[in-house]
Amino acid sequence: MNADTGKLYIIMVGLPAMGKSTVASKLKENFLGEGVAVEIFNNGDLRRAMLKENTSRPDFYDPDNQEGASKREHIALINIGRAKDYLASHGQVAILDATNVSRKRRRTIEAILKDHPLLFIECVNDDPEMLSASITRKTKLSEFAHLSPAEAYKSFERRISYYKHIHAPLGEEENYFVLDSLNNRILRERVCGRMPYFVKVRDLLVSDWVKNLFLLRHGETFYNLENRIGGDSKLTDRGMAQAKALARHFRTLHLPYVFTSTKRRTLETARPIANMQDRCEIITLPEFDEIDAGQCDGMRYEDIRENMPEVARARAADKYNYVYPAGEGYATLKERVDRGIKKALYLSGNSDNIIIVGHQAVNRMILSHFLYRRTEDVPYIYIPQDRYFHIISTQNKKLFELRRY
Repeated sequence: MNADTGKLYIIMVGLPAMGKSTVASKLKENFLGEGVAVEIFNNGDLRRAMLKENTSRPDFYDPDNQEGASKREHIALINIGRAKDYLASHGQVAILDATNVSRKRRRTIEAILKDHPLLFIECVNDDPEMLSASITRKTKLSEFAHLSPAEAYKSFERRISYYKHIHAPLGEEENYFVLDSLNNRILRERVCGRMPYFVKVRDLLVSDWVKNLFLLRHGETFYNLENRIGGDSKLTDRGMAQAKALARHFRTLHLPYVFTSTKRRTLETARPIANMQDRCEIITLPEFDEIDAGQCDGMRYEDIRENMPEVARARAADKYNYVYPAGEGYATLKERVDRGIKKALYLSGNSDNIIIVGHQAVNRMILSHFLYRRTEDVPYIYIPQDRYFHIISTQNKKLFELRRY
């Protein structure tokens, strides 16, 4: 089972917008990094190349549409044949990237690809917010350019509904993983007999994967000058200058996404960066909002020591586990920040570069997600406003560095 040589078919399974192509891309990059000859055979790419008609209309995917079903089956058979030819020559891993949600389609694949082991990977995601965001991302493909965003969204929803009619979860296949693609969690698995690259594939499926994450703290705010915590302060002139300097620093780097909190100071830092890019989307995530100081929100630390000495003493005794009155602490912050990281990585797909513009406490939690630190030390991680962190976390490379701009 734990073989690192041989030939393997990987068959992606799942409803549209479940993250299949992102997982397939991560698998390919990892295999290439290991010197394994691998190729992805994507039915959607082949469909768009072969058919002159615009197949974005949902009725093309209606199971009762015999003409559409015939064309889609023809495309699937071509890619199955290409995958077989690839492994018959120099290829070692062939990835079939398509919905493959019906048992009929999977039986066809099993009947044709008998020469090497098959591993099915089904991607599932029951998070409605992530599904909505994934659909929005899909509707930005060129095939939806003739539709308004609302029309494209509705069209893609109907496409998903048609696939749901024929969807049969994995269970009868000999070798498979069912993957929660948002949380990188294997929900079910079955592997019978020898499976090439099994350990590599399984490890990748359960690992966060980020090629280049640039973690920034927002620029200087008026609250920073006054040593106040929390709030929703704007940037100072110096803070705006820092944001513009960051924009110039990253202008030659392709940045499809910048993730921020919902607070003005992170958005004001992110906008100049996005404005210097050709196409860059700012996505606000409340999970990246700064720690909620509750009754202490907006106060200066010296005021807390003077007027709420019991709070100051308790926080100093155990800063990580301390929770502000009617607010949060580092320990309670962890769950939502971890979710924010998962959402950012999921929404960015397999992008080469992403930026997160966060806050001091939030960025400490993000750093601790990738870099092991004792929990009691997390509240003391250095988070400057004139530098940023560069993080790489893949199976083949781990990098953590603090850079000036």
